[in-house]
Amino acid sequence: MKIYLDNASTTPLDKEVIKAMLPFLKEKFGNPSSPHSLGHEAKQAIEKARNQVSSLINAEPEEIIFTSGGTEANNLALKCFQAEKIVTSSIEHHAVLEVAKASGKQVVIIPVDAEGIININELKSKIAPNSLASIMHVNNEVGAIQPIEEISKLCKQAGAIFHTDAVQSFGKLNIDVKKLGIDMLSASSHKINGPKGIGFLYIRKDLKSKLNPLLHGGGQEFGLRSGTENVAGIVGFGKAAELSKKKIMQAGKLKELRDYFIKEMLKIPGAKLNGSFEKRIFNNANFTIKDIEGEALVLMLNQSKIYCSTGSACSSLGHKSSHVLKAMGLSDEEIHSSVRFSLGFQNTKQEIDYALKKIKESIIKLRRLAGK
Repeated sequence: MKIYLDNASTTPLDKEVIKAMLPFLKEKFGNPSSPHSLGHEAKQAIEKARNQVSSLINAEPEEIIFTSGGTEANNLALKCFQAEKIVTSSIEHHAVLEVAKASGKQVVIIPVDAEGIININELKSKIAPNSLASIMHVNNEVGAIQPIEEISKLCKQAGAIFHTDAVQSFGKLNIDVKKLGIDMLSASSHKINGPKGIGFLYIRKDLKSKLNPLLHGGGQEFGLRSGTENVAGIVGFGKAAELSKKKIMQAGKLKELRDYFIKEMLKIPGAKLNGSFEKRIFNNANFTIKDIEGEALVLMLNQSKIYCSTGSACSSLGHKSSHVLKAMGLSDEEIHSSVRFSLGFQNTKQEIDYALKKIKESIIKLRRLAGK
């Protein structure tokens, strides 16, 4: 039995997504810029996907710019939007923090509390006209949900632009960019059972003139993202977005399973939940477990074909301590004893019960080996 509990890193491709993509990997191989019928067919498929994606966030199709993923979308928003200052939080993904540092703009970092929620008063004091606030919707490590509607209102009052990295929330939470007042939004396909290598940046249409291209060339994607489009990836993303509408309505069931998992995990002596219980996305559970190394637990569970992580997959290869948990006030010892579990719609209670059994057994073994 394989039990995948690392859905915040990536998700398995949905069968319907594969089915939608296959024709564009085989017989429908035309270049969307070509004038013949094969090219026209590919172009139509892209526009259909643009409609599928935009409808999920109540945006206009022309406000969607397809990119190679969430990282490129963040680069496009932060590096290329005409602003003097970037105001962001201490728990952003590296695809925001590192981009902000490399943007050439002034960067201001806003702290968070022990639950991973941004300090609103501090943010209010730092945003100003001609600044760009980039605050993630949902944190990738602890699942903390930021008050983005309140943040967007503060930005509007200050004359600032609001961008949100919604890679962990798009296709999971209801997002209405008009109602929430979001000016720019980044998202990625592979977090919602779509293919890797495709994402998008939403930008409010009246702001497009203030966005410079990151990539120059043939002028695809409204002149803001040149390069022959990844047609199969875009089609797969569109289908995954369409399927997400139904999954969002099923989120309550997955939350019940996640809550059960948290409740059982907290029965383990020395286990503590990191982040807010209430203000967190429905599939995330991040724990500090006393007297064990998080990486050792991940490797031991891997032997039982249970897959989880110690934090962000994009930074774990560098073996760096979690800047997210550090920003929330955890000690180095607590950080190294932390593990993230992120459930998916494919998980069952039978799988969770088996995983809990193996987790408890593994913790006992690791503590015994450590002489605890």
